[in-house]
This record gives sequence, C-alpha cells and structure tokens, in this order.
Amino acid sequence: MLKATLRSFLAHKGRLALSALAVILSVAFVAGSLIFSDTVARTFDRLFASTSADVTVAPPDDDLDESMPTGRTPTLPAAVARQVAKVDGVAATHVDAEVENITVVDSHNDTVGPTSGAPTIASNWYETDRSPVELTSGRAPRGAGEALVDADTADKKDVEIGDTLSVLAAPGSFKVRVVGIVTFTTTNPGAALVFLDTPTAQARLLGDKGAATGITVDAAPGVTDAELKRRIATELGSSYDLKTADEQAESATSELGGFLDVIKYVMLGFAGVAVLVGIFLIVNTFSMLIAQRTRELGLLRALGADRRQVRRSVLIEAVLLGAVGSTLGLAAGIGLAAGLIELMGLLGMNLKSTEMVIAWPTPVVSYVVGVGVTFVAAYLPARRAAQVSPMAALADAEIAGVGRPLRTRAVVGGVVAAAGAAAFTGCAVSSDTSTSASLLGLGVVLSLVATVVAGPLLVRPVIRVLGGAFPALFGSVGRMSQRNALRNPRRTGATAAALMVGLALVGGLSVASASMTKSFDEQIDRTLGADFVVQNNAFLPFPLEVTEKVRATEGTSDVVRNRFTPLKLHMPDGGTTKTTAAGYGPQLDDVVKMTYAQGSSARALAPGRVAMDREYAEDHGVRVGSVLPVEFPDKRRARLTVGALTDLEGPEGPGMRGGVFMGLGTLEKYVPGGQDSAVYVNAAPGTDADTLRDRLDAALAPYPQVQVRDQADYKKLIRNQIAVMLYLVYALLGLAIVIAVLGVVNTLALSVVERTREIGLLRAIGLARRQLRRMIRLESVVIAVFGAVLGLVLGLVWGVSMHQVLELQGLAAFAVPWSTVVAVVVGSVVVGIVAALLPALRASRMNVLEAIAHE
Repeated sequence: MLKATLRSFLAHKGRLALSALAVILSVAFVAGSLIFSDTVARTFDRLFASTSADVTVAPPDDDLDESMPTGRTPTLPAAVARQVAKVDGVAATHVDAEVENITVVDSHNDTVGPTSGAPTIASNWYETDRSPVELTSGRAPRGAGEALVDADTADKKDVEIGDTLSVLAAPGSFKVRVVGIVTFTTTNPGAALVFLDTPTAQARLLGDKGAATGITVDAAPGVTDAELKRRIATELGSSYDLKTADEQAESATSELGGFLDVIKYVMLGFAGVAVLVGIFLIVNTFSMLIAQRTRELGLLRALGADRRQVRRSVLIEAVLLGAVGSTLGLAAGIGLAAGLIELMGLLGMNLKSTEMVIAWPTPVVSYVVGVGVTFVAAYLPARRAAQVSPMAALADAEIAGVGRPLRTRAVVGGVVAAAGAAAFTGCAVSSDTSTSASLLGLGVVLSLVATVVAGPLLVRPVIRVLGGAFPALFGSVGRMSQRNALRNPRRTGATAAALMVGLALVGGLSVASASMTKSFDEQIDRTLGADFVVQNNAFLPFPLEVTEKVRATEGTSDVVRNRFTPLKLHMPDGGTTKTTAAGYGPQLDDVVKMTYAQGSSARALAPGRVAMDREYAEDHGVRVGSVLPVEFPDKRRARLTVGALTDLEGPEGPGMRGGVFMGLGTLEKYVPGGQDSAVYVNAAPGTDADTLRDRLDAALAPYPQVQVRDQADYKKLIRNQIAVMLYLVYALLGLAIVIAVLGVVNTLALSVVERTREIGLLRAIGLARRQLRRMIRLESVVIAVFGAVLGLVLGLVWGVSMHQVLELQGLAAFAVPWSTVVAVVVGSVVVGIVAALLPALRASRMNVLEAIAHE
C-alpha cells in the first residue's frame, strides 16, 4: 500500500501543484512573520542590553492613560545626579535631557526627521561606553548654537557640517549650527538624532536649566546592578522610578512589542486567510481526485486492501503534499522576511539580513500549519475513499457526491445559521461594547460556517438565476455551461466558497469603513464651527509659539486653544476611571457647536469645574454639582466640581472615555508644561476665509509639523486614516482572490480531465473549439459570480452587525459602498474568465479520438 500510495502521489503531482501553492502561501506568511519579528526582537534586545545604564533614575510613573499625546515631558531635578553620585558603589552619573517627537527643519523649512513615522529625538551629548552612537566627523557641541546630527539623517536629508538647522522645541524655537556627525554603532531604530551640549539641552528643550529627564548611573567594579539600585533607593526614597539595565531593556522591549505585534498580527492575518481559503481548495482537489480514481480504489479493495488502508493511503498523500508545501513555504517565508528587512531599511530601520533569526519554533510551527491544514482538509475525502466498494473496480462509478441528498447539510447548516443569527441579534441589542463585539465575532464565525455547509443547497436556485440568460445569449453552449455548474452542487459550492471568504471580508469591512466615514463627516458638520483648525497630521502637540503665530496673523478673530491631559477620576459610585481630558479656551462656543443636557460652556470651563457626557455621568452616579477627586500627572490632586453635562452624539477620541473636558486655565493649573494639540480659528469680520487661509499658511511656513485645515480638509484627513484599514483589507482580498483563482483553475482543470470522454463526444458531434472554450469560460464565470453573490450577502450581514458595535461608540450613520459592490461583481466576472483560460485552452486542444477512447 505504501508503494501504491507513493506512486499515486507522484502520478498526480501536477494536479496537486495548485493545492501545494495554497499551502506554500499559508506557511510563507506564518514563517515570514515569525522570522521577521524574532529578528527585530533579537536586534533590539542587543541594542537595549548594550546601551542601558547599570541603573536609571527616572521621574515617577503616573500610571495614567497616555493614549493621547500631551506634549508634556516629565522631568526631575538635575541635582538628583549629585545626590546619587554620593552613594557608595556609584562610579559615574550622567544627566539626561531628552525630548522625543520634536521638529527640526533645515534652511528651506523642510523637516529633517524621518518620513517613516519614527520620531526625531533631541538630546544632550556626552560620551560613554554605552552610547549607541560615536562621533565620527567634526567635534562635540560647545555651548548654545551648536549641534550634532546622526549620519543616516545627514545622508538622507543632505545635511552637512556647517549647515544651520532650526529646532522647534516646546519652550521656543532656536537655531543651531551642525558641528559634527555621529554614526550608529548598533542598529539604527529609524529615528533622527540631534545632540546639544547639556546646559543648552536643559534650557532650550526642557525650559529649565535645573531639570533633567533622567539620571543614568554607572556601577563601580564589583557592585551588581540590583545592589546599586537598592542603595540608590535607600538614598532617594520612593520619589523616583529606578530600573536596572535588565529592567530598562525589558521595559524598552515591551514598548517595542506593540510595534512588532502590529506587523506580526497583520502577517498572521494574511496567513489565516490563506489557510482558510486553501482548505476549500485542498478539499475540492482531493474530492475530485478520489472521484476520478474510484475504479483504482475499488481495484485496491478487490485485491485485499481494507477501508483503513485506503483511508490511510489518501491521508499519506495529504501529508506528503503538506510536507512538500511546508518546506517550500518555509523557504518562501525566509525570503519574505528578508524582503521585510530590506523594506524596513528603506524606512530607516537598518536591520541586517545576515543576522536573521530562525528560531526552532519557526520550522515547527510552519510544518504544523502546512501538514495540519492538508491533513484536516483531506480527512473527509479520505473517509469517502474508504467507502469505495470492491465492485467499483468493475463499474464506471464515482463517489464525488453527485446526486447524493443534501439533507444532512441542510439540517447542520440551518442549526449553525440559527446560532449565528442569535449571536447577531445579541450583538444588536447589547448595550455593552465588549459584549457586542464578542457576539459579533461569534456571529461572523458561525455565519461563515453555516454558509460553507449550506452553500451547495444554494447552488441550484442561485445559479439558475445567474445563468438564466445564458441559453438565450449563447444557445446550447450557454445551456451546457449552466448545467455543468449545476451538475455537482458540492463541488461548485466548495469552489465558490474560496472566493466567498475574501469577498465577505472586504464587503463587511467596506460597509464598516463607509459607515465610519459618514459618521465622522456628520460629526464634523454637526460640531465644528470654526473656519479653520491648525493641527498636526499625527495629532501630535506643537509649541505655544505656533499658537502665538496664529493669533498674530492679520484677519483672525476667535483663536481657541485645545490641549489634552491624562487623569484619573474617582466617581461617587466608588469606581475610578482613567481617561484623557480635553482643555479648551473660553471662546469654545464660537468654534465648536456643543450640545448640553445641563449647564453651558461658561459653567463647564469655569475655574475648578469639569464637564462630561450625560450618559457616562448617569452610569456612575454623577450629576451637576458633584465634586470629584481628580489625580493629574506628577501626583497632583484636585477636587473639581461638575459644571455641565453634554449630549454627545458622535465618537470620542482614543482614550477619551466619558467626554471629559474643562477650561484651559484649570488644566494648565494642575498640568503645566504641556503643548497645544489644536487651535480653532475664525476669520474676523470683513476678512475672506480664503484670504485668511493664505495668511495662515504663510505665517506657519516655518512650522511644517502643523497644517491649516477647513472642514473639507478635516474630513479628508479622517477618510485617509480610515483608508489605511481598507488598504489592508484589499491586500487580504487580493491574497484570497489569488488562491480562489487557483481553486477555480484546479476545479476546472480536474473537471476537464474528468469529462475528457464527454468533451471528445461533443467535439465529435460538431462542437467547435471556440464553442468549447466559451462553455468552460461561462461555467467558470457563473461559479465566480455565485461566490461573489454569497460573499457580498454575507459581507453585508457582517457590515450591518459591525455598525451595531460602532453605534455604541457614537458612530451612528450607516452607509453601503455601492461602488465597491459593483466593482466586486465585475471583478468576479474577470476572475472567472481568467481562471478558465488555461483549462479551456487545454480542453480545446484535446485529440477527439483519444478523448472518446479515454477511460
């Protein structure tokens, strides 16, 4: 049996090639994501381990929600360094004055920061053995007005020694002359670095000559990091956050983990889609191969092979296919990881392909995925193969399921569909976002399973409609193509299911994104009353200097500042809430259309007052006049009185639970040193909006980190951010379509082999080659459109349910992107035509006599 199995596998290797390609794609994405993330993690582990000081003293951790950037840099007194230096076991101390996400521009007002989204970091310069850079050209900065830049930035932005740069810091902008170039001795994480001397960094970056962002400590020989940390803690008490080198490296690695997780989960998403769609392809392939080998399997049974041996034979073929596909997929995954490493190099993160990490779990997981997928997918066909009777060797029979009743599928599909409908119903009626989202996920899985199981039941009624015009348009060729698609509902359903998965995904998320876009558009129309908003593309804060430039621009009337801060609220019901609160200037009503359930903007923005959303307040027992204990950064505490309750009808920002806001004076009293996140501007009477915009653009030209936007621009910004999600969805769709095309090609190719004799007879009675090709193309198109219809209907159900979850977050508008729906249907026709090209060509080239004599 083993020899027969191996010979059968080698005899059908061409027919299994497309199925192997699905396995290769699945494994490639799994292996590539693991190799890339392991390589980045190992590289940064070495970076952090080699550059972390023995002990680091940092400002205390507030443990507040930092989801919205505030532009505030936590500091501690630089004098702490002198106090630490007296501790026994300290060899040296260094004051750090470092600010991230700062803007540095050249003489043409072009930013010299990276375009990849990585930060520009300005810091003080001092040389240690643990520095990630070394001075390779020029000299160290001496006094105000001098700076160093890293070699990668200098090369990409054409910065040379002697050039003048402008640093746009929170205390105010200032100019520096480049006096030296530093080169990374380790991996460049993609950031741009600017170094100043320590007094200048303290004064110009932090706004305080006596401030520091941290103190790094070197241990004396023979003193362990843990022991030194204990001694420093004894000296300083619990006022600061102390970390050893290992703890600092672990903390930095955990922060990097979020970035790595995004890449890993995106790639695993591609792998998941490839696995899911590949399963349909493999099931279909093995089902058809077994159907074509019915007489062969019957002969094996007649020669003495029992059912278990036949089943085992088919499963061994599947394992061999999985092993070959996994091996090739692992190799492709290594290539994919190398490509990602090169891509990150273009974005500024200089990883080395020679240091690629292939840890032992990677090949193990790759083979488990590849072999596991093919084994599971081939199990049902293998069971059918075991049911072949020895008498099949004497008859021209097949067991592909043609004509077998679909009652079991109807019952199982109906039960699963009912469970899915119940989950979607629960999603719609739930008032809790997390519960609703969980029920949505359950409903998506159950509805997908129900559609796959019951899909063959829909083949005859749907394809009769989709192909109803074929006989009138194409005559007997059209009629035969329609009947060929109807001949085996199981096969047609499985083939269409591969395409359905991708189209359901794109349909559901397209509805969700269109609804989000419409909701944000309506929210902007409903609430934004300002002529212009000055804001950063990435919503990063900017210096007060920018606001003053706006205020000084001729033709401005109302200029309202907006700032954010994390805080913790202690509610009357005993609970605590970590959230991000907004602070606004006193003319809020002139630039924002705020709706209040109780109170007014004047009461909300009054000193010592705070406002929040009515529903959120009711959930926590808060009413107007309630006094809430509040914790701000740096352990500052206050008791604020609720001055107003709003009726929020739109989405809240990230981390902004409860719609909490207060007057800018109250915020700045407890959180000094922050930066503005937005400035709302109205044109003065008699000043045309277009004229004011031109003036604002000119005034803010030296500040490329901010942009002037009107309502249309603001909507476009939101749409572009939502579009990023859609790009990922379309990429997933592209992968699903590629594999689905392989499935249609495989089905048609095997179907042509299966119908060789029939095709020969049709040719013998006068069917032209052109007509034969058309018949196969029409069959392919109707299968593809059938899959598209199922996918779009399923995707619409998912999209409606997703909207229910979004509505709980204030995104109430619903929209269906009909242009996408039309494009999908048209695209499915193209997919059907493309998939049929090779099988139709092969069928038309058959020798008529040989085809008739085929068994």
